[in-house]
Amino acid sequence: MNNYQRCTRCVMDNKQYNFISFDQQGYCEYCIEALKNKHLVYFPNTEGRDKLDRLIDKLKKEGKGKKYDCLMGISGGLDSSYLLYLGYQWGLRMLAVHVDDGFDSPIATKNIEQLCAKCDLDLLVIKPNDEQFCDLTRAFVYAEVPNLAMPQDNILFAELYNLAKKHNVKTFLSGGNFALESILKPDGSVNCFDLGHIRDINKRYGTRPINKLNMMSNYQRVLDRYLFGIKTVRPLNYIDYNKNKAIKELNEFCGFVYYETKHCENILTKVNQLYWLVKKFGDDKRTSHLSSLIVSGQMTREEALAELNKPPYDKEQMESDIEFFCNKINIPVKDFNTMVSRPGKSHDEYKVSCIYKFVRRFFSRWIVSFKG
Repeated sequence: MNNYQRCTRCVMDNKQYNFISFDQQGYCEYCIEALKNKHLVYFPNTEGRDKLDRLIDKLKKEGKGKKYDCLMGISGGLDSSYLLYLGYQWGLRMLAVHVDDGFDSPIATKNIEQLCAKCDLDLLVIKPNDEQFCDLTRAFVYAEVPNLAMPQDNILFAELYNLAKKHNVKTFLSGGNFALESILKPDGSVNCFDLGHIRDINKRYGTRPINKLNMMSNYQRVLDRYLFGIKTVRPLNYIDYNKNKAIKELNEFCGFVYYETKHCENILTKVNQLYWLVKKFGDDKRTSHLSSLIVSGQMTREEALAELNKPPYDKEQMESDIEFFCNKINIPVKDFNTMVSRPGKSHDEYKVSCIYKFVRRFFSRWIVSFKG
């Protein structure tokens, strides 16, 4: 690239995102926006402690006379595990929900079981219909779109919303946070609740129906929020959330084991993020994750660049993960690698909600800034 440029403050560059802009100091639009909005969403101070105290008090009052104060999905990764641990420390009665889609790593399974046992919390493990889920994931591979985990995300939230209605619980605790996720580069994906998009890809490339999978649309999500008052809160934004400190605390508490990088507790997500996106779309998510750590003061730019100089994955382990993934969804490894070698397709080449197209076009920068 003749005009290659990397941010002089974080590690975002214009190789992976062609439309990124830089100011006269060489700072990119992402870290500029993140730092500009930091005080609006992240409170690692006494103000955050006050907000957290009010939230905990509110949840306990809402949960009075009910079995649970709140619900949360747990993956076995760092953010959700640490939030569950903190919720236990705060005395919240939580229902932990895990969707086992058949791609959990053994470490993730162990993390979840040990953490929930130590916290003495109810753990509900939900297993989607394996044949239909694997076939739908296979359809997304053959569609050659960036986000292979879109059905996975949709099913998790569909299950959470159903449980919220069943137990009359109004609040989900989300592990989403500013400290580790202030910079989330658009990946060409679409809203995971765009059920029309999912159905279109399944219609074109799937070989099975998806009638046994519990899924939800954007319409149903909005309706549930309005009728049942369901909301999502992000308590990690009310504390000084430090990655290394969280890993250490969890390890001492329940033997928690962290992965080589973010979101790799699930093999589907790992293959999608570290291999499919990198090889097929030239999108290395580590740039966003490391830049977020720079913004929150947990890593220097020099340390982040050193990390980026390392391979995104261990070659032998990734080959093993790809073989497992392909066998699971019934795709020959050779065919998978052939697709990886081709240019990727945009989600927009398939049916996409008109409303989401409008939102993404006109408010994409605002969405990225406030996702954390």
